[in-house]
Amino acid sequence: MISVHDVDPGGTLGRLAGFRREFHRSLTARSDALFELTDALLCGDAPVRSLVELSLAGEHRRGHGSLYAALNRGRIDVEALKTAVAGVPVPRAADGRIVLAVDVTCWLRPEAHTSPQRMLCHTYGRGKDTHMMIPGWPYSLVTALETGRSSWTAPLDVRRLGPGDDAATVTAAQLREVVQRLITAGQWQPGDKDIWIVADAGYDGPRLAFLLADLPVAMLVRMRSDRVLRRRAPSQPAGNGRPPRHGGEFIFGDPASWGEPDAATITDTRLYGMATARSWNRLHPRLTHRTAWTTHIGVLPIIEGTVVLLTVDRLPSGATAKPVWLWWSHPQASATDTDLLWQAFLRRFDIEHTFRMLKQTLGWTSPKLRNPAAADRWTWLVLAAYTQLRLARTAVADLRRPWERPAPPERLTPARVRRGFRHLRGKAGTPAAAPKPSQPGPGRPPGRRNTHPTTRHDVHTVTSTKPANSNKKPKKSTTPRPRRTG
Repeated sequence: MISVHDVDPGGTLGRLAGFRREFHRSLTARSDALFELTDALLCGDAPVRSLVELSLAGEHRRGHGSLYAALNRGRIDVEALKTAVAGVPVPRAADGRIVLAVDVTCWLRPEAHTSPQRMLCHTYGRGKDTHMMIPGWPYSLVTALETGRSSWTAPLDVRRLGPGDDAATVTAAQLREVVQRLITAGQWQPGDKDIWIVADAGYDGPRLAFLLADLPVAMLVRMRSDRVLRRRAPSQPAGNGRPPRHGGEFIFGDPASWGEPDAATITDTRLYGMATARSWNRLHPRLTHRTAWTTHIGVLPIIEGTVVLLTVDRLPSGATAKPVWLWWSHPQASATDTDLLWQAFLRRFDIEHTFRMLKQTLGWTSPKLRNPAAADRWTWLVLAAYTQLRLARTAVADLRRPWERPAPPERLTPARVRRGFRHLRGKAGTPAAAPKPSQPGPGRPPGRRNTHPTTRHDVHTVTSTKPANSNKKPKKSTTPRPRRTG
């Protein structure tokens, strides 16, 4: 019998079949049940609302009890699965470089009092400028971005943040592992352009650039509009005494302190109108021995970079466009670099499409799992399913709804690729074995109550400094916010 591996070993079907074999090998306990659960996730027609509904799919040949047992007691060799994901071709920018985006999304579990390691997660409310703190499990996701307008990204790694984790240290370790796996897989070779890592204002860009200085990467992060950076110290200090380490201030909120930009570009865009980008070279924050630098031994480093100011005429939503401040970890940027930097940062918002696909279509946060280890297994199954969709995006037939517009194969969305994956699954093959006949266990005898209640866990949060007998709300400060110089 001729298999797809012999007919198309290096094509789309061959890569998909190879990844499915590697994925099955990484499942070290209850592998067949976990694999068929992933296939049921891929071959469904409707968005996933609960786990038990997946057991009704034809691709899931086992009972619903096997489904829950696989998630609760199965095992995944996560390192082997990460290696398999890194070996899949990753998208690249227009200039051929790899652009990675890192962000945190939350699996909200507000009523799961028996689930441990929950933390307060920041979520936005429906009102303007409102936010709420809801208990849940935060996950840090690293994805590779595509060029142009697209709803596709390439998730490469995911990690749950636990109580007490330092976000900068955990993110730096996660990014280091991802970059090293890409280098080992041959995705980046000596002589290639540096990998860009794009992040939002919640990340300390200079800190990450310092921790990843030995890797071929460059950090591009958004900074708050109240930051204050410093210029290079003058080479000829006036007078006697110790030479200064920092030059004059560059205040984001004071245009008089900016001076003439070192590079500037103007681009006419369809969505934003005229986009103006200006950059200033060799600017650095004045670090102090606090926050993330409290454990640093010796003199604090000078981390120079390039500041880019992006202003646009309008936003697609019609809201007032605010200026965006970006910090790049290279000390100098040309006009070409400045133009590429702001476009690479705007591509970071494609990760929101991936979050929406994982949560609303693949049902990542729909299961009510109690154990965070089971949640981690389910998370990796969802990422493995999304990787298979990415491999199959040019091989599936477009099962277009009557009200949808026709689209070429390379422009199909992840949800439309999922519709046709069921017809491609038979060609790619399945390494899962057929289930063996079995009978359910006796369970708890009738009339006997549960004498071992589940332990309830508190939500991890920062201890409040408010007095216990004080019920009044603190007055809002009338003084302006201090400048962020660190």
